[in-house]
Amino acid sequence: MTLLKSAQFRRERERTWRRLESLVERIERKGIRSLSEADVEALPSLHRATVSALSVARAVSLDRNLLEYLEALTARSYFCVYSTRRDLGSAIAAFFLQRFPAAVRGARWHLLLACAFMLAGVITGFALTLDDPDRYYSFISKDMAQGRDPAASDENLRAVLFSNGPSGDGVLTLFATFLFQHNTQVGFLCFALGFGLGIPVFYLLFTNGLLLGAMSALYHSRGLSVEFWSWILPHGITELGAIVLCGAAGLVQAQAILFPGRRTRMESLSFAGRRAGLIAFGCVALFAIAALLEGYFRQLVDSVPIRYTVAMLTLLLWLLYFAAAGRKERQS
Repeated sequence: MTLLKSAQFRRERERTWRRLESLVERIERKGIRSLSEADVEALPSLHRATVSALSVARAVSLDRNLLEYLEALTARSYFCVYSTRRDLGSAIAAFFLQRFPAAVRGARWHLLLACAFMLAGVITGFALTLDDPDRYYSFISKDMAQGRDPAASDENLRAVLFSNGPSGDGVLTLFATFLFQHNTQVGFLCFALGFGLGIPVFYLLFTNGLLLGAMSALYHSRGLSVEFWSWILPHGITELGAIVLCGAAGLVQAQAILFPGRRTRMESLSFAGRRAGLIAFGCVALFAIAALLEGYFRQLVDSVPIRYTVAMLTLLLWLLYFAAAGRKERQS
């Protein structure tokens, strides 16, 4: 009697199992990309139907061979559905070509607000320092200034902008590594401070802007603005952009806490935290690029036109990347 039940049970569902098995074997041999769009859409449904059949087979105690077949098939299909095999390169490419820029576009208003606060800090620091050079010391400590202060001569200030710095690839590598670690810590601090309802994020962005504004005012007062910005912008566009992005990620979390909508605050924060985390994680790559530009390019290239050219190309690249990357994939 059990054998008859097994035969009937198998006959009614075997077509589903065979199709699932065929898709699983194709994925195991050639990867998920070997499937057509229709097959990819059908895969989860076939897997769930087979899991349901396994549950029924266990409940009615059908023959052992059928149970073992279904158990093996559902185990294989589970990894195809929920842990699709994809090489590391493909996963990284998908993140940077689709998920990261899409997350940034989704936080565009937070990004504009973060930019506004940093820009306000730059303008404030510039205006206050230009009005009274002694205020420079209120914004920038002696350790941070490293001789770049109102007491320095024009020659010394200019020398900093065009110094090749320490020679040797090993030293430059260490310098770039230090910059990467430092800037990443600052960015992630902006990200983490979002849990403080966003107020610490605004404060940190504004004070960072004050530092840049004060230093730019010092160089402006000596007639070195063109040289100063050629020194800052090649790496600064990427570096400051990454810090602002981390600030925007913090503000995404702050909004989830302050305005959870119909969700509970924990649910809202969990949802927003995933998007904010994508932005913060992607910024690690931006900090690495900025560190390379600051640790190598800026130390080795003294030409002002070349520095500005690289800065403008960098700006154009990031604008195009965040505006367009991943849009075609989402629309197709």
